[in-house]
Amino acid sequence: MSSHSDAIKFAYWVPNVSGGLVISNIEQRTGWDIDYNRKLAQIAEANGFDYALSQIRFTAGYGADNQHESVSFSHALLAATTTLKVIAAILPGPWNPALAAKQIATINHLTNGRVSVNVVSGWFRGEFAAIGELWLDHDERYRRSEEFIRALRGIWTEDSFTLKGDFYRFTNYSMKPKPIEPLPEIFQGGSSRAARDMASRVSDWYFTNGNTPEEIRKQVDDIRTKAKANGHKVRIGVNAFAIARESEQEARAVLDEIIAKANPEAVQGFADQVKNAGKASPEGEGNWAKSSLEDLVQYNDGFRSNLIGTPEQIAERILKLKDAGADLILLGFLHFQEEVEFFGKRVIPLVRELEAARDRELVAAE
Repeated sequence: MSSHSDAIKFAYWVPNVSGGLVISNIEQRTGWDIDYNRKLAQIAEANGFDYALSQIRFTAGYGADNQHESVSFSHALLAATTTLKVIAAILPGPWNPALAAKQIATINHLTNGRVSVNVVSGWFRGEFAAIGELWLDHDERYRRSEEFIRALRGIWTEDSFTLKGDFYRFTNYSMKPKPIEPLPEIFQGGSSRAARDMASRVSDWYFTNGNTPEEIRKQVDDIRTKAKANGHKVRIGVNAFAIARESEQEARAVLDEIIAKANPEAVQGFADQVKNAGKASPEGEGNWAKSSLEDLVQYNDGFRSNLIGTPEQIAERILKLKDAGADLILLGFLHFQEEVEFFGKRVIPLVRELEAARDRELVAAE
């Protein structure tokens, strides 16, 4: 019988960046300040969420006028909770692996091992230019991220770490204290071939943009086949924007309003940035290659996962994403505190019931 560890996990995007999770002028009762976010983390923890993912942004853009730094913000959320794991986004370039390894190892000790990292390869060229960081070609960004991850793991596990890389160099570096076991989990995102290949070699978790179960399955099969050939295991997180309401009609009306009130200039600006980043990949496809402007109103194609409707409809669709290979659902919401609570009270228990029913069927079949 499958154990509880096979239960699908739930994460939410931390709104540590202003403007919410949709590029729309619709009302969003979501705050980017620390008081709002501490309370949100406590609500999420009390209502069945496993992880929170903080965002990294250095400059304004697409409604994000204010941005709190991810690692220090993640630590504040960890300090306000007891079981929630927080994933801090880190950007190679501004961060050196020596600093990141030290920061995360310390927070790991301070929080009983609840901190993880999300290594972001970078899609916002204007941001790199603004802070004087070199903008590498698409595949070079992933090559650097892979070396960054190898450096983190080496520093965390070896007593005398040496690396002669193209981007990073270490000579007999011994960092102590090392993180407590198990090591901090390493997440990454992306949908390009370079991103999938990197995940199949080094990452613990791979985040993909929102999509249908059929399209998710194709990515999962590709990554898992490659990972197996590399003697590596990687788990899959899927982005989704959840609109859970008492009726499907009510949920769809919210989606229509988000799109109707979208900020067209900001959406187009975001589309141009991300599509340019993706076109630079050798196959000419990045994370957002097939996204429509309506899709891009939500940063990570979250509407395409279709978790929009009643709690029952959403729970069944989550099971379909799980069947396609998803191990975790990463959620965005319009009004975070109230909707994380509603989702935790109304949707997650239904998912657990469906999982338990499936377990009973498997046992009966055996």
